[in-house]
Amino acid sequence: MPSRSTDLFDAAITEAARRVHEAADALSVDRARVAVLIDGQSGAGKTTLAALLRDGWRGAVEVVALDDVYPGWDGLAAGADAAREQILEPWAAGESARWNRWDWARSVPGDEMLTRADASLIIEGSGVLTEASAPLAAIRVWLDSPEATRRDRALARDGDTYRPYWDRWAAQERQHLERDHPRTLATLVVDVP
Repeated sequence: MPSRSTDLFDAAITEAARRVHEAADALSVDRARVAVLIDGQSGAGKTTLAALLRDGWRGAVEVVALDDVYPGWDGLAAGADAAREQILEPWAAGESARWNRWDWARSVPGDEMLTRADASLIIEGSGVLTEASAPLAAIRVWLDSPEATRRDRALARDGDTYRPYWDRWAAQERQHLERDHPRTLATLVVDVP
């Protein structure tokens, strides 16, 4: 049986998806060429929200997870910059974007990926929402969630793979919050229990 906290999380993310879909509909009836950025600290629900949006999207949509872009455990800012420069900026200019997925096992750039210009674009990941990226996306989501519940969700999801890196990653997220103020750049702020 799901816990009350799981039910509250699901309700918050489902409501966020409804609100993003509504905003996308207001921009484009067929949701063609709409960009959505989803930011929040680890465990806030970014990947879950992106999956809900993708599953309910009318028309073609590309979803990019910054987990596929970050160049390792010290690469939050570099990954966010790469996503903006290599994916979001070409897409905003009407061009398909070619970029390399990060190979975490070998710690090198991996397979080349293609993000189509003729589809809407959802990019989710810590650090994605900055002053440089905000003007390129009409819908910008900040997911705000308490550290203890975020940590529990992230470690339940990734377990011992992530546990040794939690503090190291959290420090980079705090730098992002102090430097970029992503909450103030969001068009939609969602409190996630």
